[in-house]
This record gives sequence, C-alpha cells and structure tokens, in this order.
Amino acid sequence: MSPWKMLIASLGALLSVSCSTTPPKNVTVIEGFDSQRYLGQWYEIARLDHSFESGLEQVTATYSPREDGGIKVVNRGYNPNKQRWQESVGKAYFTGSHTRAALKVSFFGPFYGGYNVIALDKDYQHALICGPNRHYLWILSRTPQLDEAVKQKLVAQAQAAGFPVNELVWVKQ
Repeated sequence: MSPWKMLIASLGALLSVSCSTTPPKNVTVIEGFDSQRYLGQWYEIARLDHSFESGLEQVTATYSPREDGGIKVVNRGYNPNKQRWQESVGKAYFTGSHTRAALKVSFFGPFYGGYNVIALDKDYQHALICGPNRHYLWILSRTPQLDEAVKQKLVAQAQAAGFPVNELVWVKQ
C-alpha cells in the first residue's frame, strides 16, 4: 500500500473513532447519574494504553462545570522519560439526558469521542469508563490506591462486557 493510501486510511480510522460518541454494542451506560457528585478529581488506576497517555504516571482527571453547561476536563500526568508534567484540557457535553452518563468529550477542536460511565459505586468513589469501542477503558478512583477486591470487581465487569482486560496498564500513582 502506498504511503498516501496508508495516511488516508489512518486518518479515516482516526476520524471514525474520534467522531463516535456512542458506547460499544451491548455496553450499558449508568442511569440516574448526578454530574455534580462526579465533579472533582479522579485518579487513573488502570487504562487500555494509547499514544496520548503512553508512559504517563500519576495520571489524574479533574472535572469542573463550564459556563455553557458542559464540563471542563483536565487530564494530567507525569512523563518520567521527559521529566515533566503533561496536561490536556478538554470539554464534555451530555449526548442526551443529564441523568444518563453518556457524554462526548473533545480535546482537539471539533472532534468528539465517547465518554461513557459504565460502572459507578453509589458513593461516587470509583468508576469504570469506556470510549466508543472496546479499545478505550479506564478505571478511576477518588483516591490514588484502590482496594484489590474493588479492582477485581471492576476488571470482571469490564471482561464480561468484552474488553481486553489482559491489556490493562496499571498506573503508577
């Protein structure tokens, strides 16, 4: 395949994922969601790795209200190879009802990707998040460490939903 065809195919694949906001097939999004309780800082416990986070440690996501009704998203992590912090600021909006934890998030201009809360404890202390397909998955916690039994429960939920949990990267906090 020529370099141009590879570039066009890669861009097409990127755009198809970056513009998709619906959760993967047969994955259920949390209903009865309270975005006010979800705001604040979360620690990334585990993730399916991607170039935009690869190698990062001490990763956090902080959510705060935007004046336009959306949610400001600040993702931050330490890159030990470059010995510096990296930060991305984005915006998120509900794709439907504000009580359904299905949002679209953008860090790059007009392109949005899915942000779907698929598991959340009643006290909003840990969550399982997925993107538009089974290549995007995060385990988040309000604390830098998460009880082993809770981790295993979230991993089991993700595995039951068809995510490749054997590929999870456990983040150094």
